Amino acid sequence: MRRKRFRERGVETEAGMTLLELIISCSILLVLSSAALPIARYTIVHKRETELHYDLRQMRDAIDRYKDLADRNLIRIEVGSEGYPPDLETLVKGVQLGAGNDRKIRFLRRVPTDPMTGQKEWGLRAVQDDPDSTSWGGKNIFDVYSKSQGTASDGTKYSNW
Repeated sequence: MRRKRFRERGVETEAGMTLLELIISCSILLVLSSAALPIARYTIVHKRETELHYDLRQMRDAIDRYKDLADRNLIRIEVGSEGYPPDLETLVKGVQLGAGNDRKIRFLRRVPTDPMTGQKEWGLRAVQDDPDSTSWGGKNIFDVYSKSQGTASDGTKYSNW
């Protein structure tokens, strides 16, 4: 590699960077990029946690709206279900509103994907289950939770949200 030579007022100078300048500039870039990596990683985790909060809120709201219509006798329910939906698919497919009415009401557009596990499987709890139970009784859905065993940035388990 040839360097360009410049002549100014009788003094010959060379253009370009020395090896030392190159090493210093690379190490500065390395330090700056290593400081940005944890921030980017935290941003990704925070986005997934926000999405989990949103999905849980949407499903719990749909369950509450189903329960409200069942309590007002606007939809037909199974005996022993306490007015809660039998599964999440019922919230997506919808239910008949009233006995002689052909109008259907849907509570969810789709079952969301758990952002922590990447699957559409959620932990379910029935009214008959214990509040911190990890097995579902299978009769109705009272609550949903994430099946992820990870720990959130605030120190709690995702499955406790």
